[in-house]
Amino acid sequence: MAVDFEKDVVLASKKELVIVDFFADWCGPCKMLGPLLDKLATEYKLKLIKINVDEEQGLAQELEIMSIPTVVFFKDGEPKDFFVGAYPEAKIREYIIKLK
Repeated sequence: MAVDFEKDVVLASKKELVIVDFFADWCGPCKMLGPLLDKLATEYKLKLIKINVDEEQGLAQELEIMSIPTVVFFKDGEPKDFFVGAYPEAKIREYIIKLK
């Protein structure tokens, strides 16, 4: 299912912190990071949008996603912070707490 980026991310982030996970099925670190992001999104009651860069190549290119996994935090309609790679849980929590 394609993501309506404007509605699902930009507009939604005006109400709550939205975490966008750019991943691919073949990406090993993405497979480790995905379940952790699911857990933290549930725990902190955040919206998590997962975007498969192989299926959404145009969007990934438009947003200049150069490496995966890339996680971008959107708030107030715009990206506020991001990281690239499979970060540990404690570090991701720091991002969430700082931005929430």
